[in-house]
Amino acid sequence: MRTATTKKQDVERRWFVVDATGQPLGRLASRIASVIRGKHRPVFQPHVDTGDFVVVVNAEKVLLTGDKLRQKRWYHYSRYPGGLRAEPYDALIRRRPEWIIEKAVYGMLPKNRLGRTLHRKLKVYRGPRHPHAAQKPQPLPL
Repeated sequence: MRTATTKKQDVERRWFVVDATGQPLGRLASRIASVIRGKHRPVFQPHVDTGDFVVVVNAEKVLLTGDKLRQKRWYHYSRYPGGLRAEPYDALIRRRPEWIIEKAVYGMLPKNRLGRTLHRKLKVYRGPRHPHAAQKPQPLPL
């Protein structure tokens, strides 16, 4: 018997849309990362891109539970003395709510070439409208 292997060009890509309104950030990100990787398909293989595209709308209405809005911080270090920037998530969600979801999903993807390719399949938008209507995205059950 021969083992059947999935090829990247044999996978039919689908588009899903997710409404982030009232969804906890971690649960939302783990479900999105699973779909982007293709773990919901029976032909999943960890070294092949078998995933689908995900469009997230209403990113500004994502839910951070507990006291995370004030206590959790986004850090950036420029590698110069005094170059550490820290911004609380309540300020970050007002300024760039797309970053919060992108960063959470990116942290759940593989840290290699495949992970960087998969990261391009995530489209996040602040409000309820998105420019991907031509792809006919279906709602993703969470």
